[in-house]
Amino acid sequence: METSLFDYHLPTERIAQKPTQQRDASRLLVVNRKDHSLEHRSFKDITDYLGPSDFLFRNTAKVLPARIFAKRPTGGKVECLLLRPAAESNSETSPAGHSPNSESAWHASRSSKSEGWWCLLRPGKKLPPGSTFAAEDFSAEVLQKNDNAEYLVAFTLSVHSSVSEMAAAHGKMPLPPYISRETEDSRDGEDIERYQTRYANDNKMVAAAAPTAGLHFNDELLNKLSQQGVTFHDLVLHVGMGTFKPLEADNIEDHEIHREIYEISAEAQSALRFAPAEGKRRVCVGTTSVRTIEDYLRKTNTNQPTTYTNEADIFIYPPRKFAGVDALITNFHLPKSTLLCLVSSFLAPGKEDGILWLKEIYQEAIKEEYRFLSYGDAMLIL
Repeated sequence: METSLFDYHLPTERIAQKPTQQRDASRLLVVNRKDHSLEHRSFKDITDYLGPSDFLFRNTAKVLPARIFAKRPTGGKVECLLLRPAAESNSETSPAGHSPNSESAWHASRSSKSEGWWCLLRPGKKLPPGSTFAAEDFSAEVLQKNDNAEYLVAFTLSVHSSVSEMAAAHGKMPLPPYISRETEDSRDGEDIERYQTRYANDNKMVAAAAPTAGLHFNDELLNKLSQQGVTFHDLVLHVGMGTFKPLEADNIEDHEIHREIYEISAEAQSALRFAPAEGKRRVCVGTTSVRTIEDYLRKTNTNQPTTYTNEADIFIYPPRKFAGVDALITNFHLPKSTLLCLVSSFLAPGKEDGILWLKEIYQEAIKEEYRFLSYGDAMLIL
């Protein structure tokens, strides 16, 4: 399948640079797959479409303020974007381009005050393996660069007990590259609160990007849905920067999909499997929830007695069918992105018809001046 099928023209002015004043004041384009109808609503109207027959699955990963600034010994500036901690792994579970041996060697040799992370570095050309950089409360050494231009960095901490704690204290929010701010300081104004879902789990600060479909929910809306009988089920997908990686191969099948760790509780597993028998719709908040659920159901046929953890390596594109998703809440996505593939597949499961239909829906949204991407408006696909 040609990648060009998933391209469309996105006017720059349609890319949302700031969130709406109120979370639930964003717009909602409701898509009914049965009759191909569209409705233009406000996100707070989602209560008209959800009720006691619905299980709502949401990703509770919290965004780590992952942008860290430091200096090289020469005084040159360094920007470090934390991606994920180095972990013991093997060739079957290590993400593409990673060297399991280097991570194992790191764990074997690290000191009690050091911690290893995979990062993006700028300027990368001036930070080859063996180079160092530092800030007031840490020093760091670059150990390795992998095929994806990610760097394994050993951090030695002088104040904080972990790199995550250090980042939470001093880091800046990792806004997507298409969101610009006049100054670095202005990136930490409302973004600290708004580039985070209201239900993000403080103990799961593992995301390098926000699960943006969840940004539209405020406390009032969540409470109203709960009162209407909607049942919430939480899962965690460690959102990585791979979610922004464009489709570069000429054919979809040749794209190397990114991997992301996920966790799904025993309770959520049961809800997924027994929802149809109980007459419940499985409604996913965002593509990260879809990816978690479909990868889990693809890899196991039975519930696990405890939280199930694995690494999502699933690439969803037409004409795929879905095993555990009946409705989807999602934002408007970039051209030639894996997220666009997923949504077009969900519009017409088992067929390729969703590709053209999604383009028609997006053209309607552009004409009606919907706001696109992370801080943009939403779609509800029923």
